[in-house]
Amino acid sequence: MKAWKQWLAVLSLAALPVLPTHAADFKLGFINVERIYREAGASIAIYKKLDQEFAVRRDELKKMEARAKDLESQLGKNSLSQDDRKRFEREYASLDRDYRAKSREFGEDYNQRRNEEFAGVTERANRALKDIAQREQYDLILQEAAYINPKYDLTPQVLKELDK
Repeated sequence: MKAWKQWLAVLSLAALPVLPTHAADFKLGFINVERIYREAGASIAIYKKLDQEFAVRRDELKKMEARAKDLESQLGKNSLSQDDRKRFEREYASLDRDYRAKSREFGEDYNQRRNEEFAGVTERANRALKDIAQREQYDLILQEAAYINPKYDLTPQVLKELDK
């Protein structure tokens, strides 16, 4: 057993001079996907398009919010008759139920449309990244990292490729 450990140690020491040569040839890159989704010209156009597409529904939700605030202030008054108070409470409960349902539906529809639209941006970004990687001979490109040195960030290059 001891001979095996000694043999492994000798083999490891023999391999040490080779490691720096391989490490010097290794080319690493990083891409920030969230930044692509925020800053690419196509992404900005998608957000504008979605804002226009969902503006009517967003305004409807804002009107419902305003009405709910109005009802809350009405209910806060002590001068209401019992009948008025019950009517406002029923309207408020109904409005709250409708608002929650429409808000949830709005969020789901918006997310679905956003995902549909961004599928094309993701595909184009991946193609651009692959072209950069092949052209500049990268060995590894990461999309997620806890920390990355800015010198390895390929996001600006991908943004330029996307905006061509």
